[in-house]
Amino acid sequence: MRTGGISPKQVARALGVSEASVKRWADRGLLPATRTPGGHRRLPLSGVLEFLRQSAHPLVRPEVLGLPAASGKGGVTLERARADVQSALEAGDEERLRTRIFDLFLARHSVSEIGDRLIAPAFHELGCRWQHGALEIFQERRAGEICARVLLELRRALPPPPAAGPRALGGTLEGDPYFLPSLLVETCLRQQGWHADALGVGLPGTTLAAAVRQVRPRLLWVSVSTLATIPDFFRQFDDLYETATGMGAAVVVGGRALTEEVRLRLRYSAHCDGLGHLVEFTRSLHPAVPPPGAESR
Repeated sequence: MRTGGISPKQVARALGVSEASVKRWADRGLLPATRTPGGHRRLPLSGVLEFLRQSAHPLVRPEVLGLPAASGKGGVTLERARADVQSALEAGDEERLRTRIFDLFLARHSVSEIGDRLIAPAFHELGCRWQHGALEIFQERRAGEICARVLLELRRALPPPPAAGPRALGGTLEGDPYFLPSLLVETCLRQQGWHADALGVGLPGTTLAAAVRQVRPRLLWVSVSTLATIPDFFRQFDDLYETATGMGAAVVVGGRALTEEVRLRLRYSAHCDGLGHLVEFTRSLHPAVPPPGAESR
């Protein structure tokens, strides 16, 4: 995918319109644009994709933008994509997964919808199939790797958060190596206008606390997909919770390892069963900021 600025001529080819139309949209603020030192317009890919999402304009030649050739052709729904995403992950077909994810994104499905209704169920099914011997462990691990690469590409395709957007940090504590949940949270929050950073997996609670003191985020998330031992988890988490809340940060937790037994002993600002719940909670902290030009479309 192209990550730098795109010329109006390239955008016109991708959308099947005249270059004059693209320049007119840029002049009206519908497409964000910058100028090179020589005075030529350059349009960020994130702005072009947001324009496509908001206007529902057809994408004639997606490959010009560095997207899969089948992207943006219309007709895709979450229900129709579910089986295809599942089989693409199982087969290690990164290009097919990439096509489906970007199809849904261009069709105005949110990151939270894609995560909750496609990616999370797909990995749950992969885990069940592995446990029953119907899937090799390399297939599950490969699925995680290709999904991460596609999500990172999707994150780069999002408009940058506004300068005044709130900050969020998160990750997993020691003994938890699962990185996809935090990557999904980060991407989801960025779409909501947050400066969100997933700091990594298997982190000591002390280093997450140090990050909170340094960055002073409005929100800290802790993903809990597995627990080494419950006492070790609480030893790390309790100190982290005290640090975060003492500095005014909301603490959000989620993950399959948070059984009722663990939750009854856990302190948090919000427990989220999915990304949709997270979005609703963050709106109580900070309203989502519409993308540039969205209100005028």
